[in-house]
Amino acid sequence: MADPDKRPQASFMYSLKAVVWSFFGLRRKSDFDTDSARLNPVHIIIAGVLAAAIFIAVLITIVKLVVVH
Repeated sequence: MADPDKRPQASFMYSLKAVVWSFFGLRRKSDFDTDSARLNPVHIIIAGVLAAAIFIAVLITIVKLVVVH
């Protein structure tokens, strides 16, 4: 029987996907439970900063497009 604490670490892309879904508040309880054991905290921080920067850039772009037209 495999030890649940010995699960393999998640990849950066998996961490990025988890962060993006959490921005929308669409995480299932089962995903949250498994993620807490697998996700690397450094990946989460980097993915969070990256996702926030992209989100801000998209908002700025939308505002510029609306103001110009």
